[in-house]
Amino acid sequence: MITDTAERILAYIKQKNEATPKEIVQFIGFGAPAVFRQIKKLLEKGLIKKVGKAPRVFYVPAEPEHLPPIKLSKETDKIVNSEYAIFTPLGKMLCGTEGFAYWCEKHNLPLEKTATEFVSIIKKYNSFKDGGLIEATDKFAKTFSDHAPDRVFYLDFYSRERFGKTKLGLLVLYAKQSQSLRLIQEIYHLIDEKIRKIIVDNNIDAVGFIPPTISRKVQLMKELERMFNFSLPRLNIVKAVVDIPIPQKSLASIGDRIQNANETIFVNDERRFNNILLIDDAVGSGATLDQTAKKIRAKNLCAGKIICLAIVGSFNGFDVIQEV
Repeated sequence: MITDTAERILAYIKQKNEATPKEIVQFIGFGAPAVFRQIKKLLEKGLIKKVGKAPRVFYVPAEPEHLPPIKLSKETDKIVNSEYAIFTPLGKMLCGTEGFAYWCEKHNLPLEKTATEFVSIIKKYNSFKDGGLIEATDKFAKTFSDHAPDRVFYLDFYSRERFGKTKLGLLVLYAKQSQSLRLIQEIYHLIDEKIRKIIVDNNIDAVGFIPPTISRKVQLMKELERMFNFSLPRLNIVKAVVDIPIPQKSLASIGDRIQNANETIFVNDERRFNNILLIDDAVGSGATLDQTAKKIRAKNLCAGKIICLAIVGSFNGFDVIQEV
């Protein structure tokens, strides 16, 4: 049941199309706690939406949702719920069938038929996974004639045809751009078990995290390193501070990317290990991982194997991911 006060608030927001909390309180003339109780009810009923965070908050009318009814087979429903995610223009993450129905509605596509097509593409991409890992060692060998890593893996593809970015691809992109700890936590929960299995299966006795190029208050790899809290030694890999940091993604040629990685990444460590795992967020050209592995070899820090792992990588090659 909506009270008279709530109806007045709703009418005011609709009339103005957007209103701040202060404007609403002034219009109603009641104390702020009483007004916010009514605003909360309108939010719960889906009649208005909150946009922004304090101190810049606006309330706007909620557009009615007309999503198609969700009627999928058991297998299709399971795969869509596991694999699909999308962000709305206002930054809300919709996962599974809810997100898929939203995407179909936006593109005026039939839900059931499109979901069947989505499942077919997922199965195609999943066929490249072995034990949940995608091996990219051959791609490194074709890109770098004297590549240093012994094996290269990533946990998922960054994107796929027609349906865009994978769930992990989306999370990596927006976690870095928004510096959202919540999204980084989502990534951690999706990859924690797989990475710990890689460590056990490959007898890893030291881990190195590739450092970021661009300075941010919240760094994806630093936060993941903290969340994993491995008991293993951490290899000290640093990125040199230069006048103008140039991200790998901004460099067009593989030669420039190799030079960038070679002259800015340093392994500031003297300890010797047997098998080392290097972890990066996304494989673009692959130059950073390769050059880091080369520096580990040059300093004779690894007696055994260097295993490289990226959270996401390209399906077509090492020249596609330019956003993260």
